[in-house]
Amino acid sequence: MTIDPYIAEFIGTFILLLLGEGVNANVNLRKTTAEGQTPWVLITSAWGFSVFVAVFITGQFSGAHLNPAVTLGFAVAEKFSWALVPGYVIAQLLGAILGSWVAYIIYIDHHRLTTDEAAVRSAFCTAPAIRNFKNNFFSELVGTFVLVFGALFIAIPNIEISGVEVTSFGLGALEALPIGILVWVIGLGLGGTTGYAINPARDLGPRLVYQLIPRKNKDADWSYAWIPVIGPFAGGIVAGILYFILS
Repeated sequence: MTIDPYIAEFIGTFILLLLGEGVNANVNLRKTTAEGQTPWVLITSAWGFSVFVAVFITGQFSGAHLNPAVTLGFAVAEKFSWALVPGYVIAQLLGAILGSWVAYIIYIDHHRLTTDEAAVRSAFCTAPAIRNFKNNFFSELVGTFVLVFGALFIAIPNIEISGVEVTSFGLGALEALPIGILVWVIGLGLGGTTGYAINPARDLGPRLVYQLIPRKNKDADWSYAWIPVIGPFAGGIVAGILYFILS
């Protein structure tokens, strides 16, 4: 079976967000089976395993970036074609939007029962534990740096056919577990400050969905929303530059 790389990125990011946003909803909304459980362990574990599943499924077709910061970092490191970057980023954002929306529909009764709007928003997107934009930005930058820098060492050559043969680097089935563990430990060790978006599509896509759903008192917190987008991009760029220098 052959799947177009852009479609694979869309599918992979859809799966990642469906499962990840699902656990966010499960621990934050009213009358779910996980209500009252220890949320951080559940959240970090589920996001790590979500990455594992999504990479395992789509890695052979696209290299399973599933994250615009990863795509940008790989391109900066000259391990990925710049020509493919815009299509990957668009596919990832669209996949994130759809995955978040389907998770919302699955938990829609629980959303309706939840009156704490901050809890509802946290089922979609991230927010800082302490609102300090400078430190929040640095936290997202460092977390994403660790992710992309680690991914560059984990990645293997991946051949894509798109009119011509293009050699790029990506993640395959054998790399799914290491990258899932990497995301898991980033969440456990570095995620307590901002909720570790470390992925512009992961935060922006669900935030857009939250903005569009019918709720009276919603606040998508757009004044903060640039941090989990620009911070991860900056972290990916720094990781790509350092890897390029070292290699």
